[in-house]
Amino acid sequence: MSFLQNPATILPDLDKAPRGRITLVGAGPGAADHLTLRAVRCLGQADVIYYDRLVDPEVLAFARPGAECVFVGKEVGAHSWPQSRIDATIVAAALQGKHVVRLKSGDPSIFGRAGEEIAAARAHGIPIDIIPGVTAASAAAASLCQPLTLRGATDRVVLATATCCTGDMPSGVAEMARPGTSLVFYMAMKQLDALTAQLLLAGVAPGQPVTVAANISRPDERAITTTLARLSQDCAAARLRNPAIILIELAKPAGERPTAAGANAGAELVCPV
Repeated sequence: MSFLQNPATILPDLDKAPRGRITLVGAGPGAADHLTLRAVRCLGQADVIYYDRLVDPEVLAFARPGAECVFVGKEVGAHSWPQSRIDATIVAAALQGKHVVRLKSGDPSIFGRAGEEIAAARAHGIPIDIIPGVTAASAAAASLCQPLTLRGATDRVVLATATCCTGDMPSGVAEMARPGTSLVFYMAMKQLDALTAQLLLAGVAPGQPVTVAANISRPDERAITTTLARLSQDCAAARLRNPAIILIELAKPAGERPTAAGANAGAELVCPV
């Protein structure tokens, strides 16, 4: 029997695992059908689910009847649920013997504050595991049909946040902005001027194409392509807001790219449909 007909054949029986534990579950960037099979099954077995502001309400439909669903969303400047409170809450629930799911948008391990929650669980001897989710960079690349890497042009991907815990820009932008790199900036919409300035100082051309994708995989998804010099201006004109990511493909110069050998050199490559 195919695992598509019976997903349980490839998933561990979580009901047999010890009670009183925490699972960090990635919900993906928006659409409920980005969830993995493992995430769906875990949601259906949780006693309590603490979910983020950006989690699609349809995702909560996978919770088992009777499970408690608690909103613990945070927004910049409006932290009624600061991270320390979330840590204490999920630990307290797990210590009561509950299977706790901490449901996060995107992937818990990518700018998802997973480190603090893992540390809090381990400090109390609580078993904790992670179920990965589709991160915004991958979802945006798929939605835009724009790969994050391109053979001969971009051979590395850098995921960076433009909002550090101090509110400052991250260090090392010049090191990130090397030819052959696809740059993806998370949480950057309030730092567009500072980000533009640092990229220009790093030698990125003002005319460098930049794509901004907002509300990825949601019904109100929008994307624009502009230039680095017009990034702030065009985002303001389009009224693009968080959640959004910025994608910049810094391709290698044409002279540094490998060429096909023999008779195929210079021939146009056509991808099969």
